[in-house]
Amino acid sequence: MNEQEIIRRQKLAELKKLGIEPYPAATYPVTHNVAYIHSNYVKETYDTQKLILVDSDELDIYMEFDKVSIAGRVMSMQDMGKVSFAYIQDGTDKIQIYIKRDDICPVEDKTQYNTVWKKLIDIGDFIGVKGFVFTTKTGETTIHVTEFTLLSKSLKPLPITKEKDGEEFDKVKDPEFRYRHRYVDLVINPEVKTSFRKITTLKNAMRDYLNSLGAMEVDTPVLQSIPGGASARPFITHHNALDIPLYLRIANELYLKRLIVGGFDSVYEFSRNFRNEGMDRTHNPEFTVMEYYAAYKDYNWMMETTEKMLEYIAFQVNHDSCSYTCYDFTVDGKLIDFKGPYKRISIYDSIKEHTGIDISKMEHYELLDVCERLHIKINQTDGNGRIIDSIFGEYCEHHYIQPTFIIDYPIEMSPLTKKHRTKEGLVERFELIVNGKELANAYSELNDPIDQRHRFEEQMELMNRGDDEAMYIDADFIEALEYGMPPTAGIGIGIDRLSMLMTGQSSIQDVLLFPQMRPKNEM
Repeated sequence: MNEQEIIRRQKLAELKKLGIEPYPAATYPVTHNVAYIHSNYVKETYDTQKLILVDSDELDIYMEFDKVSIAGRVMSMQDMGKVSFAYIQDGTDKIQIYIKRDDICPVEDKTQYNTVWKKLIDIGDFIGVKGFVFTTKTGETTIHVTEFTLLSKSLKPLPITKEKDGEEFDKVKDPEFRYRHRYVDLVINPEVKTSFRKITTLKNAMRDYLNSLGAMEVDTPVLQSIPGGASARPFITHHNALDIPLYLRIANELYLKRLIVGGFDSVYEFSRNFRNEGMDRTHNPEFTVMEYYAAYKDYNWMMETTEKMLEYIAFQVNHDSCSYTCYDFTVDGKLIDFKGPYKRISIYDSIKEHTGIDISKMEHYELLDVCERLHIKINQTDGNGRIIDSIFGEYCEHHYIQPTFIIDYPIEMSPLTKKHRTKEGLVERFELIVNGKELANAYSELNDPIDQRHRFEEQMELMNRGDDEAMYIDADFIEALEYGMPPTAGIGIGIDRLSMLMTGQSSIQDVLLFPQMRPKNEM
């Protein structure tokens, strides 16, 4: 322990000697939160010096309508002898409090103020205060305290940011500390809490929109016997009672489509997915995807629905702060506009536009040659789908800053997608690219069980050639399709990436409350 931690433990012992429980079990009667007080208090200016001298009974009568009881964490303290000022922060905001010794102590005993408040209360402690609201001569809303109670003693000092003349000093910016100690980050950096509130608004808006379409929210298994629904490396675990290997889901797609087979016309799920892959500014091993499936629809309908839904979400997230438009967000210095309609371009046309090469009719060996000419590193065992995806990722994706639908993918890239109704060798699929990254992936879903089995077998061939991200054959899903699935459109939207865009963050770690970190003892 450092010196500060030792001193705080000594104060803890002193509190107990005084008969004060530093961690009381009783509830505290909170009547207001700080944000409500700031928003609803009718500000009138009172002379603080006169308040100090006025009899407290007169104050109670004069300010009776402004009595409040709040609780929160002490964020700063200023001792001025017989009076003190401090700031209290609750879950909504912080507010100044004013404490006068003679108001909180009986005439014969000043311990509560001289000893407890001035010597044993620290920044970081939780306290409850009762009193009335007034405005200082400088115009600051303040609580004149008539009673305070210690609710929880802090044994570690907070790395508090100092403020002077509107400027902040000693602000904690180290991402390693902030992500590893998110609970401290939330206390000392209020803008972080604001970002996560926006993310909650985002998710609620998405739910509201999907519910308005008649969709039903469902839950599907996290532990799966086959890691299906996407091309990715899974995390593997073991079920002791059944003595079988299980996988953390990489996607929930195949289970949601089983529900469409079962007769639900429209379902969605906020799915926590797990992929045993790399970590960077846009990837975390566990992440959230919203997947949505609608019977009797296709990918054209889903594109239009996606535009309208993202417009609605953008408005809900932005409407408290926007003046002229509620659909724009600034990320990495770029203005992203979610107002539809969005540009549409086929993946082949995109590659031709940005490389000058038409790969639409090329064989495997020709695609390998293109990669060599473009200096794209691939494995010789990679299938055509992986190669085309690599070309698009290297030369095209980063150009699409505004929301853009990349449509009509080659069949090799899309083992769960229905063949295009008019374009040979392609499927009815789109990816939504925003700020140079994939945000959503959607299909007209493949509902032909014979074709689906053939596609899975092709994936197994890739797996046998060394592709560790190829899909497994899911026999139960094929059996479900054999019972019949109606024409269906489906989409998966990356919630973490959407959150990055709508909170102006450039790193996925800034939109995850607890991002994955390497254990300290391995650093």
